[in-house]
Amino acid sequence: MGRLAALALLALAACGAGCGYHVAGKADLLPKNIRTIYIPAFTNNTVRYRLNERLAGAITREFLSRTRYRVVYDEADADAILRGSVMNIFSFPTTFDTATGRAAGVQMNLVLQITLTERTTGNVLYTNPSMDVRERYEISVDPLAYVEESDTALDRLGRQVAGAVVSAILEAF
Repeated sequence: MGRLAALALLALAACGAGCGYHVAGKADLLPKNIRTIYIPAFTNNTVRYRLNERLAGAITREFLSRTRYRVVYDEADADAILRGSVMNIFSFPTTFDTATGRAAGVQMNLVLQITLTERTTGNVLYTNPSMDVRERYEISVDPLAYVEESDTALDRLGRQVAGAVVSAILEAF
């Protein structure tokens, strides 16, 4: 019985080795010829000032800190080009102060279009036509202690977008 159990365990281990399992954030499914990426400022279809630059900067930092890819600042030097468009951004209250009826919590939603294209062939390596990212933040109900939190929430949202975009591209989600 011990020998049979050992064989079964060995067969199970062999099957598990080829299952494709990997730790999230560690896969890299881009073609091996892609070494450099150009990330221009995104197109901004909203009225939010400089949101497009903020997102492209956050994604650039994420690629540099998490991947082996070099981000280049000239399209001609790139193996791939990551283009994005900010399609919509909207905020709405999620919680209210029961004493004053004023908003106490806000949710911000950002809708993006993202495409990574191989520069020389034009092949689309990754696309997401409607990426939806959300961030919540609190508002002080005391007018004397009020601090505008939407810019801070946008910074957090930018980091969240960057992490989601890089993970999605590397893991082909």
